[in-house]
Amino acid sequence: MVSSVLISDAVEHLTAGLTPEDGKKVMEAYVFAKESYGDIHIESGELAIDYSKAIGLILAELNTDSQTRSAGLLAVLPRYNPEIASQIESRFGVEVSNLVDSVIKLFKLRDLTGNLEEIAQGKNAAQIRKAQAETLRKMLLAMAADMRVVMIRLAARMASLRYLAKIKKDTSDRRQYAKETLEIYAPLANRLGIWQVKWELEDLSFRFIEPDAYKNIAKSLEEKRTEREEFIRLMIERLKKELEKVDIRAEVYGRPKHIYSIYNKMRGKSLDFSQMYDLRAVRIIVDDIKSCFTVLDIVNRLWTPILEEFDDYISRPKPNGYQSLHTVVVAENGQPFEVQIRTQEMHRLAEYGVAAHWRYKETGGSTFVAQQYDEKISYLRQLLSWKTEVDDVVVDEDNAHKEWVEKIKATTLDDRIYVLTPQARVIDLPQGATPIDFAYQVHSDVGHRCRGARVDGVMVPLSTPLKSGQTVEIITAKGATGNIGPSRDWLNPEYSVNPRTQAKIRAWFNGVEYQETVASGRGIIEKLLQREGKTAVNLEDLARKLEFSKVEELFYAAGKDKLNLRNVEAILHGNDTPKETKQDDDIIRKSRSSSVASGAKSGILVVGTEGLLTQMAKCCKPAPPDPIVGFVTRGKGVSIHRKDCKNFLEMEKKAPERVIQTAWGTPEPDTVYPVDIYVLANDRQGLLRDVSDIFMREKINVIGVHTQSHKGQARMSFTAEIASTDNLGKALQMIGEINGVTEVKRH
Repeated sequence: MVSSVLISDAVEHLTAGLTPEDGKKVMEAYVFAKESYGDIHIESGELAIDYSKAIGLILAELNTDSQTRSAGLLAVLPRYNPEIASQIESRFGVEVSNLVDSVIKLFKLRDLTGNLEEIAQGKNAAQIRKAQAETLRKMLLAMAADMRVVMIRLAARMASLRYLAKIKKDTSDRRQYAKETLEIYAPLANRLGIWQVKWELEDLSFRFIEPDAYKNIAKSLEEKRTEREEFIRLMIERLKKELEKVDIRAEVYGRPKHIYSIYNKMRGKSLDFSQMYDLRAVRIIVDDIKSCFTVLDIVNRLWTPILEEFDDYISRPKPNGYQSLHTVVVAENGQPFEVQIRTQEMHRLAEYGVAAHWRYKETGGSTFVAQQYDEKISYLRQLLSWKTEVDDVVVDEDNAHKEWVEKIKATTLDDRIYVLTPQARVIDLPQGATPIDFAYQVHSDVGHRCRGARVDGVMVPLSTPLKSGQTVEIITAKGATGNIGPSRDWLNPEYSVNPRTQAKIRAWFNGVEYQETVASGRGIIEKLLQREGKTAVNLEDLARKLEFSKVEELFYAAGKDKLNLRNVEAILHGNDTPKETKQDDDIIRKSRSSSVASGAKSGILVVGTEGLLTQMAKCCKPAPPDPIVGFVTRGKGVSIHRKDCKNFLEMEKKAPERVIQTAWGTPEPDTVYPVDIYVLANDRQGLLRDVSDIFMREKINVIGVHTQSHKGQARMSFTAEIASTDNLGKALQMIGEINGVTEVKRH
């Protein structure tokens, strides 16, 4: 039974819009909270019960159900523990208990979001901060399977800001708190269509961050408030009379303009306060599109339109689907005011549907990935909107509520997880990612040195799938580089699911194999020099005479058994050109039986000859069906170049007699050719992942990756294996469409 002591206007508002039975449940939750909190104060200094009540009242304003309001009242518990959790479940049910538990977990993210300043430092601090804030917003959604949890979290944030505004205590902590709100929580409210929460979060945060600018705009608004309201009232009355004359049914009301929105528009368009046309604004909502244009005609006949301020977003919707007619007209007294005209359907979509303000105000555009994410959020908006409609028209509210809850719980918000480093940096990974994926996402060196992992302080196997919200600490090997390195087992899906991780592991093993081959070739060359008594020879000169750009390439060719040692001997004995013999002429002629393993295997036919040793030129890396040409080298057979290769064109000028016509033959199955791909883009978190995902979707194996970031620009080089260039063009086109990519080409 609810105590009569609790009855007051403010407390009674906790049950607004609920049935008597549901209202009783909410009041019972309030009583339980009051008994549990006692005189405890929370971190801000506010009484815990006052904070709890403030959250409940905001949730009542949002017309939420009794379970959401009860959870909002109970989720502040400073002494929350398993015993209290058990009491909540027994008294208020599993649903409320689960909501409270989820909200408590989200409250812990306050400590993480507070570290944005520490995480985002250096010359790219702004970009890092923006990316982290975006990831945290997604993380909030990913951790809350039930969207009511996010609504409670937003209500709690708004209650905190209201309290901070009331006590009028100006601190750096308050400004930091407000900054987090603008970066994380206000955009989140925007995406979910909870507009009254969004604008209040923005205005309160702006008041703390830019107090002088806030006061100036507020003062300017207040000075003209009475005059402005009277002006709008007269315009609305006149419009209604004119619409009645032509039998157009419409809702006409003044559109509020919020201080933060005014500030953004003044700053974005370099306008003075007096130049803001839409401080006085009217919105007209009609039944159909035809009526929209009829109303526009009436408005233009009543007042003088400013033509350059007219926007027809009905005929030409914004990229996010937003539709409305916007115009600015000048009244008889010379005062301009804005008029927005739209249908009921357009208004509903603008409030809850695909047309989300965050896409065009926050990003200025959208990528394929962003569109997919928008669709998921849009679906949630429709569910939230549908809940309101159900309350209005369905008699069996219990069944309707259950169906709504089940639909929301079944909605998967994201196919990615968000885990944290011990320094509270959020790492974005695919579902099913393991500590190995986490380590390589942090840094390649951390991945190579990974020897173990702690998740939330507990040692776990490296194959453990991670979950959103977990904190992961990687234990790395100490000592010299030779003591580090991944296991080949890590290439199995059990240990790594991220293609980027697997590419880095393969690149490491390719590098090790390369170094081992170079070491083996060095031994071969050194033994040859000892045998010939030429240990004092200059290796760089020797490599140059054998047409290698550096000594390491000479060793690698020797280690791979691609170097004819007789040619080395000839150079050592002073012959720039090897002697022609029946067994070994100047283009390393081989038997027909061995030609299959050298020239024919690569699918290259050298016109007019048979059995030639061929190799792909590393400078241009040709692949079918590139136009190709051969160049007879000293010691390495025929080098195959693309016809437009700059190196080949230079060599052709110097020795045209060594050019030989070539053509592609039929390659053996599974033959692949390495190609280099260059990408230039605006640096951001997740860029490399987006590019790697395209390679994976197009089934292109990447064997080498090199990235550099300078002054916000990312330069990435990929070495990929392809069967032909036919399937490369589509991948390059898709990479070029990634958000931020400015150039993509094959080297």
